[in-house]
Amino acid sequence: MQLETTLGADGATVGGKRDPLVGQGLLTRLTVPMVEAFRSSGHWGSQTIYDCAYSHALHMPESPAVRERGAAISYGDLIAAADGMAAELERVGLRPGDRIAVWMPSRIEVAILLLAASRNGYVICPSLHKNHTVSEIGELVARMKARAVFVERDYGADAVGKDLEAEFAGLDHISLLSVLEPATGPRSWSHGDGVAGGPGGDADDIVYLAFTSGTTAAPKGVMHSNNTLLANARSFAADWQIKPGSVVYTLSPLSHNLGFGAMVMCMMSGAEIVVHDLPRGASLLDRLKDTETSFIFGVPAHGMDLLAEIETRKVAPPAKLTGFRISGAAAPATLVSKLIEHGITPQSGYGMTEAGSHHYTRMDDDADRVVRSSGKACDGYDVAIFSVDDPDKPVEPGTVGQIGGRGASLMLGYFDNQAATEAAFNRTGWFMTGDLGVLDADGYLQITGRIKEIIIRGGHNIHPNKIEHLATSYPAVERAAAVPVKDERLGEKVCLAVTVIPGGEVEAQALLEHLANGGLSKFDMPEYFLVLDELPHSANGKPLKRALTAAIEQGTYVPSPIRYRAK
Repeated sequence: MQLETTLGADGATVGGKRDPLVGQGLLTRLTVPMVEAFRSSGHWGSQTIYDCAYSHALHMPESPAVRERGAAISYGDLIAAADGMAAELERVGLRPGDRIAVWMPSRIEVAILLLAASRNGYVICPSLHKNHTVSEIGELVARMKARAVFVERDYGADAVGKDLEAEFAGLDHISLLSVLEPATGPRSWSHGDGVAGGPGGDADDIVYLAFTSGTTAAPKGVMHSNNTLLANARSFAADWQIKPGSVVYTLSPLSHNLGFGAMVMCMMSGAEIVVHDLPRGASLLDRLKDTETSFIFGVPAHGMDLLAEIETRKVAPPAKLTGFRISGAAAPATLVSKLIEHGITPQSGYGMTEAGSHHYTRMDDDADRVVRSSGKACDGYDVAIFSVDDPDKPVEPGTVGQIGGRGASLMLGYFDNQAATEAAFNRTGWFMTGDLGVLDADGYLQITGRIKEIIIRGGHNIHPNKIEHLATSYPAVERAAAVPVKDERLGEKVCLAVTVIPGGEVEAQALLEHLANGGLSKFDMPEYFLVLDELPHSANGKPLKRALTAAIEQGTYVPSPIRYRAK
């Protein structure tokens, strides 16, 4: 596979345009033939995400763009705020290609920063999640060499009461650190006192950096351009009729690729994005009715909660709600059938940070297809199945193998990691997902498993190896394996299985406290516990996690439920 860089110390150009990444260290897969091919097919264009929103601001300035529980912003005001923010970032010295780190819950400022980045050619990294610790955020900010950092006070797994200014004080590459107070209602969107220059962003600029969980505890930074993000957004919006006047409610945070992609789609199509910021116990049903939501992004648990509220209160679902994207886990048959009964079309799908939400069922697919498949590839993306043992060898139709993908929405590489970028592709340029699946005769994909060992709890990726490493540092633990346990509501939960040294004893709560003291986020804690005489293992002594998982599913091993209680 050919990898090329758009860098050039002399101000080189790509396809006759300025090189937006000169001097910024952003090595990408972008090539002139790639640009020409995707533009000629119509999947890429010349508009940035900012350009799309700017067009909406010109033609429908009062139309709502982003809504929180206590505040909303129109497209006209959103562009004005983005222009002001772009000017402020330029004044503090940011150049095209510089990174902006964003650690906050879903709020209007995330959209403002996205458009400011798209406008000026900066790179926004909003994939700093609530489950991250302050030290983990510090490592990621240092790794991306962020020039601007925007954080919300007391947000995160252990941020309450911490002095965030002091935490980032030692990072001399930061030109601007902004600590926001929690959003509590209407506020001013003014930034700076003028625009320092006209829009300079390019559609092929890297605009989005997202740290994916990957297959180990070391996250990889996925790089996307305006064009790779917009390619997926255009196809999704066309297939599911997202347009001006549509109201999209994302139960997925904007820090996650699903929620972020929903926001990009709204910026592209002129729809309104509503973020999920309800307090615990508040009515989701009432919120959907109040906002006149027409489409939802969420996981199975969200669908179950909504149906439970509809049925408990014995009321009709929101009148304008017609579609529900179910992500993070397979769509249960009962959930699908009940949504259909209430006039809500469910959508199952398959996607990832590297390629977006590129697979999904269509509006006219029947319930069986929604339950039994993850849909088919959207326009501009292709999927093929390859041998698990040889990623360069395609398998026969109907055969289970590793899923490979390529197309207009595929990432442009991993940030500052050419080795990982090269390793992610097979010899003919297909991106190897690490997921197992099979395609039917109509091109519909069924996910059958993962080569990767990630545990996905309600759409949140959890790394087994970090849990295992911390568990084996507990004095009485000899060996440890973290494996998934199926859960109808959340898809999977973590089971921690251990063997104990001779004469040793392990109490579950004490072990959980040990994991917490070792830096494991409360969002990654095991919820099942199993003590075994011996872990299933191969001839060379490596734990056979699939055998352990199968034994739990078959009832051979029965783990005990546990719950971490912070002191």
